[in-house]
Amino acid sequence: MNKKLVCFGEVLWDVLPTGKIAGGAPMNVSIRLQSLGVDTKMISKIGNDALGKELLAIIKEKKVDTSLIQIDDHLSTGEVLVTLDANGSASYDIVYPSAWDKIEVTDDNLNAVREADALIFGSLACRDTVSRTTLLTLLENAQYKIFDVNIRPPFYSIDFLEQMMKLADFIKLNDDELFEVAHALGSNSDNIEDHIVFLSELTNTNTICVTKGKDGAILYFDNQFYKHKGFEVTVADTIGAGDSFLAALLSQVLYSEAPQNAVEFGCAVGALVASHKGANPNISLEEIADFIKH
Repeated sequence: MNKKLVCFGEVLWDVLPTGKIAGGAPMNVSIRLQSLGVDTKMISKIGNDALGKELLAIIKEKKVDTSLIQIDDHLSTGEVLVTLDANGSASYDIVYPSAWDKIEVTDDNLNAVREADALIFGSLACRDTVSRTTLLTLLENAQYKIFDVNIRPPFYSIDFLEQMMKLADFIKLNDDELFEVAHALGSNSDNIEDHIVFLSELTNTNTICVTKGKDGAILYFDNQFYKHKGFEVTVADTIGAGDSFLAALLSQVLYSEAPQNAVEFGCAVGALVASHKGANPNISLEEIADFIKH
């Protein structure tokens, strides 16, 4: 039985020195999930402008269901001004307000969330009260809630992150986010596993995944740790690698694949994406299988 997922949040353009690339973490996750055979819908909002139409065409081309993407006649389609350092790591200037800050509750998106196996959401889409209120309403109707913490300064508070983690059934962070959040909430350790257990107990969430960049990832699942040290690749840029990791991991976990295999698969897809330019390169299941074997 095929799973149905809904992603909520920003769809936008990452504007790099070299040009613009379609992006936004929830959109990247939805595109990768769909490419891995998981039926995915995207809840967001774009402007009634050329950038919005272009974005919608790209999402449709990637076979993601766009019927829940709203159109705003007043606000523009989102843009993020991206600069890359010498290592290819990105920093972001996220234009506010954008259309995705004003996502509204509708009968259609409520019904889609009720019917879905899981709702995936991040923290950035909560920077405005309109989208945040919509998300909280949708979460009340979700069967399984996946929180991709995805901190983007200055658009968050520790109190709010704690609230969202307590609502979630599954939390994903990167290692920097884990240390920042765990320390702020009172964890005294400097050990990654201690922090994970601390957050699991604090938020009553029994599934937590932490990515460690080129060093792989660690999954805490039913009181057990599953780790992968990552795959070596030549990095083109890191944009979207964590999003594709999450999508790949979920494509396995939601089908009850062994947790260790799920982490390996996630790390492989994340590494393959980092070896390409941009967040959403086409990568086939055959490519992933060959990459893991070698």
